Amino acid sequence: MRLLRALCGPVKGPTIGELTLKYSNLPERYVRRAMRQIEYQTPRGKPQYLNRTLERTIFKFSTNRPWTFEFQQDNAPRKKIKRELIEPIKNWSFFRGDRVEVLIGKDKGKQGIVIHVFQEKNWIIVEGLNTEIKMMGEDKKNNFPGMAVRWEKPLLVTTEVKLVDPSDLKSTDIEWRFTEEGEKVRVSVRTGRIIPMPPMAEETIDYKTKGSYREGEKDTDPDELSKITFEPKLCTFDMEIMEKMGIKEDRNYAKTYWY
Repeated sequence: MRLLRALCGPVKGPTIGELTLKYSNLPERYVRRAMRQIEYQTPRGKPQYLNRTLERTIFKFSTNRPWTFEFQQDNAPRKKIKRELIEPIKNWSFFRGDRVEVLIGKDKGKQGIVIHVFQEKNWIIVEGLNTEIKMMGEDKKNNFPGMAVRWEKPLLVTTEVKLVDPSDLKSTDIEWRFTEEGEKVRVSVRTGRIIPMPPMAEETIDYKTKGSYREGEKDTDPDELSKITFEPKLCTFDMEIMEKMGIKEDRNYAKTYWY
């Protein structure tokens, strides 16, 4: 019965990818709070109400990042969104900076560098490949046809691209293995060569590398974070405030009853 209930239950929608959160350089709870759309929520802290929340559970993911305004427009309140079934990938193998080979379309056989990764849709964008031309800024009143803009369309990592072996620059299947030092690496199935992780994979919106990041006014110094400033006490928070403020309370609390 439990197995049948699990199989016939609602299918969970796609979640935020690990690489998406890493690239954003934002706390995960901030991104989830930016995505959250609550239609109704029972009052909290009152025993006569059960904890119930009515909110959107199905989101439409695209090339718009979850914390952007464009993502909110795609998932506007009361907008019907069909659930998409995304093939789960146990070990994600494509990162920004990887050299891949396109397997479909007019650019079949060409190689390029991955510049964007969208784990929520199993997509990647390859620089200069699988492009489409669109006319932007058309003005019929002034007989202006617009400007031709070339942009890259996403490619599906499961069937439309393959990683390139750095030893012979040919496409190959890969598998994850562990080295003698215990490091998890990508290995070419055809040649057994290790495919190194590109430096571009460590980049985020805010910095190229962690060592080159410059602290701003709102950044906390690491030395301040390592300081131990908490002193555990037996008194409550209210009692500690009263002690520091010099407030003395001699009154006795009256008995209260709950029916």
